Amino acid sequence: MSSNAALRPQPTPTPADPAPAADSAPARRWPGLTVRAPARPGPAAALHSIAAATTVLLGLVAIGAMIHEPVLIPPLAASAALVHSAPTLPLAQPRNVVIGHLLGSAVGYAVLAAAGSSAWAAAVAAGLTLGLNMLARTPHSPAVATAVIIVLQTPAPGRFIPLLFGATVLLVLTGYAASRVRRKAPTYPVYWW
Repeated sequence: MSSNAALRPQPTPTPADPAPAADSAPARRWPGLTVRAPARPGPAAALHSIAAATTVLLGLVAIGAMIHEPVLIPPLAASAALVHSAPTLPLAQPRNVVIGHLLGSAVGYAVLAAAGSSAWAAAVAAGLTLGLNMLARTPHSPAVATAVIIVLQTPAPGRFIPLLFGATVLLVLTGYAASRVRRKAPTYPVYWW
């Protein structure tokens, strides 16, 4: 047994804890904290989330086809997944989605201007975006990928930033609308700003 094993929190049994649900993983317990995987969504909730996320992503593709510009980029698909499958998480809130991606684009273009397009510069842009988003209280992991895409693919900022902004606003608005369509859906957003 290594010395690190002794430093890790050890599970402590607490007989007063309720039994885990049949479809959830066993709980990990640390003093004062019980952590479990979230419960599996019901079929209606899962279908609702999948349909809403797919609809907004197809909308981004349609907009891109109409204007002959790629609007759907991988980080936006990840943002849609957060907004529609985990709408109560801080990462999914409008402030984090919109501002997070805009900060990621700013960092991406700044690093691109300073260091050029390379995998090394993209890695630096990712780290800087993560730090800036944390400082701004807008953590949004897909925004880190936005910075990487900018450094590696060098899109024209005059086209990319307005499309990115519009796409993030559309993601937020569809999250808002979808949460009001299904009665049992969690209300989105938890907070706007």
